[in-house]
Amino acid sequence: MAIHIGRRHFFTIVGGAAAWPLAAHAQQPAMPVIGFLRSTPSARFMHFVTAFQQGLKEEGFAEGQNVSLEYRWADNQLDRLPGLADELVQRHVAVIVGNTQAAKAAKTATRTIPIIFVSGEDPVTIGLVASLNRPTDNVTGIVFFSSGHLGAKRMELLCELAPKAVLIAVLMDPNFATELPAVEQAGRALGRQILVVKAASEGELDAAFAQMVRAGAGALVVGGGPFFMSQRQKLTARAARYAIPAIYDAREHVEAGGLMSYGTSIADAYRHAGLYTGRILKGAKTSELPVMQPTTFELVINRKTAKMLALTIPQTLLVAADEIIE
Repeated sequence: MAIHIGRRHFFTIVGGAAAWPLAAHAQQPAMPVIGFLRSTPSARFMHFVTAFQQGLKEEGFAEGQNVSLEYRWADNQLDRLPGLADELVQRHVAVIVGNTQAAKAAKTATRTIPIIFVSGEDPVTIGLVASLNRPTDNVTGIVFFSSGHLGAKRMELLCELAPKAVLIAVLMDPNFATELPAVEQAGRALGRQILVVKAASEGELDAAFAQMVRAGAGALVVGGGPFFMSQRQKLTARAARYAIPAIYDAREHVEAGGLMSYGTSIADAYRHAGLYTGRILKGAKTSELPVMQPTTFELVINRKTAKMLALTIPQTLLVAADEIIE
């Protein structure tokens, strides 16, 4: 399947959303409250908040002026999410916005409050919605796919940049491993040996790197998930320490010193979540807001990291790259 590498981030939706004045909903307070829930710490994720606020602003809502936000962060402790979701329900928020795991907890906590998810997984497969075009119940959202075909594409790009790597490690969060079969298949089709290592905590992350170093891995594909995003400084530092060329799913890793990334803009997904939230506040229903899906993807390369790893970036990748970080 051919994947287009574009220079801008766009999301596509099917259908439109009817909107009515906020005043038509008498049950809402004069200043509605939005619940913003994530499974991660707040540190290193505030740019997602900023992007979300930008989307709200485009719909006419500004925090502290005509809308209030309640923030809840689970600090990578997934068992805290149900309680945090219940807090927001008890707070009678007008909308709950969350990443994949947060949205799952919110869906369990309420069947009436609208929920807007921002997810890297297929929301139908994981049970958040029954249909992308016509979501049911009280849930809709934005997808920035970290899916199988993108994982396979990352494997191909990594092999092009690190052609001498015989054994390639694939690091996955077991909570976000749906792309693993396609990644493994792509690597073996390219004649590479594949070592799968998994980590869902800081301690497991250290053990995973120790395992791939002992095995002599020559390159690394890092899967998606909020835990890996929260640990991006540690991930990129470990890859640099052991001189392992690595590809990631989001540009934030490359900005933190990682070698290369290929995927959609998560920050832009949060901006679109802000747009959807604004439409909900104006009276739209979740069933009228189809799940947004990405149509273009970005390739970002860190030239400084490539030089440090003594890698020559092929001209084909230089031409294809949306951004080269010097």
